[in-house]
Amino acid sequence: MSKPKKTQYNNLQISRPIASPIRRNHQRNREICFGSSLLPTMRLAEGQAVPSNGCVRKRTAAPPPSSERKHKSMEDIMRTAKPALPLTEDYYLDVLCQQCRLGEEEDKIILCDRCDMGYHLYCLRPIVPRVPTGTWFCPSCNDAKTVRTFPLMQKSIANFFRIRKCTNEPPKENCGPWNGGRKRRRRSVFLGSQKKKRRLVTFSPSKDPNQRLVQMASLATALTSLKMEFSNDLTYFPGMAPSSANAAILEKGGMQVLAREDKETVELCRSMYMRGECPPLVVVFDSCEGFTVHADEDIKDMTFISEYTGDVDYLKKREHDDCDSMMTLLLTTNPFHSLVICPDKRGNIARFISGINNHTPEGMKKQNIKCVRYDVDGRCRVLLVACRDISRGERLYYDYNGYEQEYPTEYFL
Repeated sequence: MSKPKKTQYNNLQISRPIASPIRRNHQRNREICFGSSLLPTMRLAEGQAVPSNGCVRKRTAAPPPSSERKHKSMEDIMRTAKPALPLTEDYYLDVLCQQCRLGEEEDKIILCDRCDMGYHLYCLRPIVPRVPTGTWFCPSCNDAKTVRTFPLMQKSIANFFRIRKCTNEPPKENCGPWNGGRKRRRRSVFLGSQKKKRRLVTFSPSKDPNQRLVQMASLATALTSLKMEFSNDLTYFPGMAPSSANAAILEKGGMQVLAREDKETVELCRSMYMRGECPPLVVVFDSCEGFTVHADEDIKDMTFISEYTGDVDYLKKREHDDCDSMMTLLLTTNPFHSLVICPDKRGNIARFISGINNHTPEGMKKQNIKCVRYDVDGRCRVLLVACRDISRGERLYYDYNGYEQEYPTEYFL
């Protein structure tokens, strides 16, 4: 190998070695990048910048799509497919309820539309009163969504329940049907002929405003989870029964008329609710039975709880409806004129009160609410009233089969 040349700069000797193998490889890479030409001799267009790595990349066209088919056409698939064997009744002979592992009462077993597993109507929690008309999924296939709690904000709750303040209101206990401070005249009756009558009692709301806020938020949570709107009145919509169809005079066998004093009590409770003074009730979610209603304070006997509200429709139109909370409003001699209340889109807290098992003595003892239909100014209305003293924390129950024995309450817990 030749010796390196030496150059003298101020008595310093600097060696200039020839290109080492590493430098030669780097030089070869540059020649490959620039087409066998070095960087100093590279000709670039005016204004074209050289990348930091010393290479100029050129845009290349995308390869043409392949003309070969990756998948068979639907015609080819259907041409070679074999027909499926038709399902017969023997296919479902061995279907068992996944809850009780029994195959009894086949007419009350429903199949999941996803996993094809069977369940008894009464084994489900909450129970299904009738065979669903549409698609139905079992608890395993139906992904249970967590209940989203309604925001505990006074403005949000006031807007949801449409609460308004009374203007020029009298004293708080008399807000509503106020008589201007005049005393009510008593009727003169003989003591011997006077009959003691049980009158409705106005509910006593919780004194703590924050506690009332929690109570209303629990109801708002239950309504919004079912995609319902709050309504404290019977609603009539086009395509359903008109308001003129709700005539108490059409009731088969007649209907009891609500007394004037009880009517004033109901109207007073309604006006209290509009001010945000709700009954002392809280809605609690149960993973097995759904939403339930519990007393948040002690409630006295004959206390007005709520009116059953919702959309009014003809019974014949709702015979095969999936709504499990329909309430009888009017029973007429002509079944085509009978009316029901459907709280599937609009309703109040009455929608979530539980039902008793009226086939067992233990179930009958649970009842603490009675459901009564009244003639109020010629219209049918359904009122829920406490039938005994209710302690704080006790769940509210009433008989779902007060008029027709069609609801399968024998399977209630």
